[in-house]
Amino acid sequence: MVNGYGNLTPELQLDSLASLGIYPTTGLCSLNSYENRVYAFTDEDNLRYVVKFYRPQHWSDAQLQEEHDLCHRLKKNHCAISAPIIREGVSVFHFASFRFALFESLSARTMEIDNIDFLYDVGAAIGNLHQISSKKALNNRPKLDAQTMVRSQLVNLQNCGFIPNSIKGKLFQLIDDVTLQAEAILENNPYNEISLHGDCHPSNILNVDDKPYLVDFDDCKTGPAIQDLWMFLYGTGQEKQLQLNLLLDGYKEQFEFNINELTLIEALRSLRIINYVAWIAFRWYDQAFRLAFPWFTTDQYWKDLLKSLTQQIINMNGPELSIYSGANK
Repeated sequence: MVNGYGNLTPELQLDSLASLGIYPTTGLCSLNSYENRVYAFTDEDNLRYVVKFYRPQHWSDAQLQEEHDLCHRLKKNHCAISAPIIREGVSVFHFASFRFALFESLSARTMEIDNIDFLYDVGAAIGNLHQISSKKALNNRPKLDAQTMVRSQLVNLQNCGFIPNSIKGKLFQLIDDVTLQAEAILENNPYNEISLHGDCHPSNILNVDDKPYLVDFDDCKTGPAIQDLWMFLYGTGQEKQLQLNLLLDGYKEQFEFNINELTLIEALRSLRIINYVAWIAFRWYDQAFRLAFPWFTTDQYWKDLLKSLTQQIINMNGPELSIYSGANK
């Protein structure tokens, strides 16, 4: 497969910006992004921007526009997010064969995952987001389920040549078992489907003057509210309990939370683990992925994956997290 960014030369990047009347006076500094190509720069008016060039053939125009519409709706309702800049009624720009978007560059630092006091504010920000996003469905975006996250992606793993033959059969059987169990949990524990950030984890939270800002809605989708919360939980069971209570204390200040969704956490984690591996396999033709994930070709990685998925079977059958009564008022 040909890398979709082969024609995205520095000259084309500058010409794309020039088509909007924007002329960088600094170099375009590459930011940490694998799926898209994202750069920060300062223009001739000393304004700081971020430009995102979307991966060709990933999202349709309708899907990109729906992401942007969600962001603009959230920002209009005072959610602390980074929304695409609109120029003459347009936010998804086209140049040559590429689509791109422009954002204001925030003076911010990344979220510190061990900053426990910040979790209350993160929960409140996500609750405010859901309070607005839940009012309008995403009609063109994926639904978070086993079909979308795993089954539609399995061919990418089946075509992957790095899985050791000694564990290949066992691994795919385990993937099937994990997927069936996760799917059963999602089906047997009803929840309200709302419009989500979809990829809400600490790297997509910026700290701006000690307030959380959400960035990168590229994977916005429909699913349970807990999807935008569980990726902030890590460590021991006791640590996760504390983190969850702080998140939900903030969340409940803005939006109602269905505590039954706590049952879904390990099922969602299981689907994400498999989806993540399939995503890397699918994008392996891109040199950026080969540089970022060199361990993907090692036997040890696949053996560790086998152990991780085996543990997920146990986790999905184990006790779920709970919250103290104060977080469910």
